[in-house]
Amino acid sequence: MFKLLILFILQTEILNTADGHHMSHQATCSWSKDDLSDMEYILPYIFNKINYLEYNSTLGKFVGYTELGIKNADRFNKDPAELQAQKAAVENFCKNNAKGYYSAVLSKTVEPQVKVMQVKKSVGSHPALLMCSAYSFYPKLIKVTWLRNGQEVKGGQTSTEEMANGDWYYQVHSHLEYKPESGEEISCVVEHASFKKPMSYKWDPSMSEPDKRRNPQDGSWSPHKHRSSGGETQECLLNPLHLLNPCFIPNS
Repeated sequence: MFKLLILFILQTEILNTADGHHMSHQATCSWSKDDLSDMEYILPYIFNKINYLEYNSTLGKFVGYTELGIKNADRFNKDPAELQAQKAAVENFCKNNAKGYYSAVLSKTVEPQVKVMQVKKSVGSHPALLMCSAYSFYPKLIKVTWLRNGQEVKGGQTSTEEMANGDWYYQVHSHLEYKPESGEEISCVVEHASFKKPMSYKWDPSMSEPDKRRNPQDGSWSPHKHRSSGGETQECLLNPLHLLNPCFIPNS
């Protein structure tokens, strides 16, 4: 469901009174289909925080919620010109603006930057832990799965929700617990609107990411490059064992 909200505020001050009065119109356009065929236009009339009157394009008429609102709704519903003007707003106001948003924003895609790394080695009976991270992608919807020797892994997985960076981009992180076996192949598969087909990212045990990024002298983690709102990259410290580091916090 998409929703476009336009706010019009009309404020009037009444003389010889301690407090003023406030009137506003919050026009809302809502739709769920790409062809906009289910577009709904709602225009409420709000006075001093009370919604007393509303036009609803699905009903094709005004509806009053207070005594004054009912009187005005009856008057407006008997005015063909007023009803036609509100009906036209579905096309002229809602659909025209929605098409602009589709072309400028909703139809755009940005490929995720994907990294697969081992964050915990297997010790004794304890399993190893891999992490597949997808950074800086748009739109939000994404699917991350794991393959082991070409077969989808069904258990031992945990994933974060898609997290907003605060700059239109998103990130998501999936973890896989497993017991290593000689000669096996493990891959992270990412499905996203920016890809023509699912993309597979193989984990290479010889390129253990934490070992590459961690400073053996002080245990610190080297910077991970992250796309910022301006399109350039910025650096933040990445510790894959700690989910509350700057790379994982929205607006970082």
